[in-house]
Formats: sequence, C-alpha cells, structure tokens
Amino acid sequence: MPTVLVPLAPGFEDLEATTIVDILRRAGVEVITAGLVSGLVQGSRGLRVQPDAYLDEVLDREFDMIALPGGLPGSEHLKNDPRVQTLLKRLSAEGRVTAAICAAPMALAAAGLLDGRRVTGYPGVVDKLGLPGTVYLDDPVVVDGRVVTSRGPGTAMDFALTLAELLVGREARDRVEAALVRPRH
Repeated sequence: MPTVLVPLAPGFEDLEATTIVDILRRAGVEVITAGLVSGLVQGSRGLRVQPDAYLDEVLDREFDMIALPGGLPGSEHLKNDPRVQTLLKRLSAEGRVTAAICAAPMALAAAGLLDGRRVTGYPGVVDKLGLPGTVYLDDPVVVDGRVVTSRGPGTAMDFALTLAELLVGREARDRVEAALVRPRH
C-alpha cells in the first residue's frame, strides 16, 4: 500500500488538507498527517486537527509521496521548516512524488524542485517567485515528471484525485470519483 506524508503547519488551508487526506484514504492509500508542531494544529479557517504524528517522529520513515496543503501562513511555515525542506529534497532524490497546492509550491521552490518545470499555484504567489526556467500555467493541476502542483481550494479535489491516480492507478481514481457522485465536465 502506498504511503503519503501530509505535513500540517499552523495556518494550513483546511479544505485542501482534508480533501487530500480523505480522497487518498478512499483510494486505499495510507496517509500519515504530521504536525510541524506537537498537539492540535489549527488551519487558516479555524479547523483544529490532531495529526497522526509529530513531524519529528516520522522523519526517517519511507514515503511514496509528500503532499503539501497550502494556506497562509501554513505555506510559509512549510517553506521555512528545515525538516520539511530536507524531506522534500530526499524524496525528490529518491524519485518519489512531491506535490503541493495553493501557496505551498513555494516550499517546493525553496527546495529547488520547481527549476525548469511547468507549475501552477495560487495566483499571485508562485507565479510571482520569478523562478528561472519555470513555466507558470493556469491549469487546475499540473504534473511535470514527479512534481505535481495545483491552484487552490477550488482545485483540491482534482489535485487529490490526480495524486490517487499516480499512486494507485486510473481504475482506483475512477472508482473513488464515481462514489463521490461528482459531475463530469
């Protein structure tokens, strides 16, 4: 069973974090939420979550993917946390998927993972970083190799379904999406 780490920083985007965790678990993926701080972590909209672990407890664990929810100031915390930066670099070097939504691609940029890639993110955040060789797109979700980025809360379900597809295949994604009674566009 694939395993995904979802770090939760104070000020995470509530809708994005819960959607990532929910969709991936529906797809049969083991999701470990890990707080950058111990105890309850409060999202940007006031949701208080008890993570599965404190980030320090899972630093040496193997993960198939790391998925960063956005939100502010949560994304800034992810960008500035040396543990998160080390994990991003390690997983990338191992050929694992690094994924971020909303403002959280700034953490991928800080780790040097967006250089020369096609990316998206929350308007006015990632596109303003001035990353050399990086092409910013307005697509809801952008997959460039082993890096996945998405725009914001409104694209969280598309993002999470894409992550599920990358981890467990198109059939599992379609099964989860059908059960959600989600309209097709």
